[in-house]
Amino acid sequence: MNASRIALVTGANQGLGRALVEGLAARMNDHDLVLLTGRSHRRVTDAVREVASLPGTRARVEARVLDVTDTDAIARLAEELRARFGGVDIVLSNAVARLLPEESQAERADEFIDVSNTATHAILRSFGPVLRPGGRLLVVASSLGTLGHLDPRLHHLFDDASLDQVEYAVESWRSAIHHRTAQEAGWPIWLNVPSKVAQVAAVRAFAAERREHDLATDTLIAAVCPGMVDTATSRPWFSDYSQAQSPAQAAEAVLDLVFAEHVDSTLYGELVRFGTALPWHGGTPPVEQDRMLTP
Repeated sequence: MNASRIALVTGANQGLGRALVEGLAARMNDHDLVLLTGRSHRRVTDAVREVASLPGTRARVEARVLDVTDTDAIARLAEELRARFGGVDIVLSNAVARLLPEESQAERADEFIDVSNTATHAILRSFGPVLRPGGRLLVVASSLGTLGHLDPRLHHLFDDASLDQVEYAVESWRSAIHHRTAQEAGWPIWLNVPSKVAQVAAVRAFAAERREHDLATDTLIAAVCPGMVDTATSRPWFSDYSQAQSPAQAAEAVLDLVFAEHVDSTLYGELVRFGTALPWHGGTPPVEQDRMLTP
């Protein structure tokens, strides 16, 4: 990577995102920069002040307001970093919409899809071109993101799909939810399953177009599963969270991937959990009545 590195984390003022910022700031050097982003100016500003005061912090940390549902704002930030620094070295896409078990999945669908999927597509399209050689672009997903978790009738929408085709599939799913035809078509009620599959499919599609060049320059694009993490977003879904990791613990495996000396070609474009690629065609559709979060 470059002597002076630029890192960006979305959804970073709390939970796993905050832990990723803290880990980056501790592992990077004093001439490097970590951008901590979120929707609230107060929250990102407070978070930066707190991270900067930690004993292990070495890199500079700056706050940046970024609403990931604003795809134009994502594009503007990518262009700004290209103009200001010549690009970016580390992008960790972590934003997620909080959803409670008692809430209507259908009523929250637009927000959930916009934060998890539309934003992922925008980050890939905007930050992929400004990712410097040797860089890392990781999308935080889940082990639910393997194709086998979907009804087989839907597999063709995501298997070997282009990014355009993934985007079309996501919007078709959104439309089916609004028209109340989603279940009939095989889409699960629980938004997290198709959302995570679509995230991983988008990463796979984008990476496939760049694989040869990226591996030649030691650049990594991948989806990552941090495992079960005890956060305000995930806790309501746990029946037993005694084995869950803290955000700091969960961040370690992701950061190890970021700072690996060389890119492992078997991980490129894949969904990676604890340093191992999960089989894309693995998994089985979950039982709707048991919607507990499976990391």
